[in-house]
Amino acid sequence: MNEPVLNQTAGKPTADKFPANERAAPARQDLSNTRSAARQGSNRWHNLISTNAAVALGSRIQGNRAEIYVNGMCVQLRNNLLSYPNVVIVTGEPAFTDSNVDVLKNPTIVMEVFSSAVDSAEKSQKLESYLALESIKECFQIKADEMRVEHFSKQNPKQWIYRIYNEREDVISLESIGVKLSLAEIYAQVNIRQAELSSKAAN
Repeated sequence: MNEPVLNQTAGKPTADKFPANERAAPARQDLSNTRSAARQGSNRWHNLISTNAAVALGSRIQGNRAEIYVNGMCVQLRNNLLSYPNVVIVTGEPAFTDSNVDVLKNPTIVMEVFSSAVDSAEKSQKLESYLALESIKECFQIKADEMRVEHFSKQNPKQWIYRIYNEREDVISLESIGVKLSLAEIYAQVNIRQAELSSKAAN
């Protein structure tokens, strides 16, 4: 998750009118119910974590019908709101809002990378929007400045299992795609101490 700078907007930005402006804009926007947030670029640690996760998972799901998108695929949430997870996985045939194939409607797994500097209310609001999306089976919130992964796994539309992983030896089972991923893989080459200092500097 790239830390947003919040701005009040007139009305409610939605997927039916936003993509045309979004495609032409130099900075992408994360949307919430009443606000638009200009996304800042991911730093070194965010990018490493996203790439590490995507590479490890990609090497294990080659035989499955799945696609992985890293740092850029727009996802349509409930009420036509838009977001940009760091990693998105789709099982089966991906569905898009139009022929531009740049606004995804049916993600299976979303991963957000964030630091301690991110606004907790914004983080919670985005999580709730992900969990409300019917197609999502698993959701991850991954800290960039601390070894901590929060995993939400859907049991049914009203029940999710919540797990925390915070040891390098911990192994996460992604049941929706039948693979496993270790924290050692996710945080490979990531200097947690430097990432923590970068996060504090951002404040």
